Amino acid sequence: MADLSMPPKGRAEAGGPESTRGGVYFSPRVDICETDGELLLMADLPGVRPEDVDLRYERGELVLHARVARRHPERPLLLHEYELGDFYRAFTIHESIDASRIEAECKNGVLTVHLPKAEPARPKQINVRSQ
Repeated sequence: MADLSMPPKGRAEAGGPESTRGGVYFSPRVDICETDGELLLMADLPGVRPEDVDLRYERGELVLHARVARRHPERPLLLHEYELGDFYRAFTIHESIDASRIEAECKNGVLTVHLPKAEPARPKQINVRSQ
């Protein structure tokens, strides 16, 4: 039904236009499920606030870019295991998705994207009148 291309899991350098920005990018892990009416994409984005998510749909591609703010920038760290870096992932979206109705919400570090399916073209009966 849907054509969603996915890069390998884990840490990844962004491809295409994002590579000119430099820095570390992580490929967020996602779950995708399908119902009768939509595809549901859930991406793990720990430490990301909803206002720091840039989600775009353009020319058949859904692009997710999320920025992670530094934790406690004013405090020196005694132990540093959490690596900073933005999240980036792009998906090719099948034409059966109605792009005008895509919605998303971010709660507790999980971005949920609703990709509603387009209404299928249904045959229409045309009444013929006599004159």
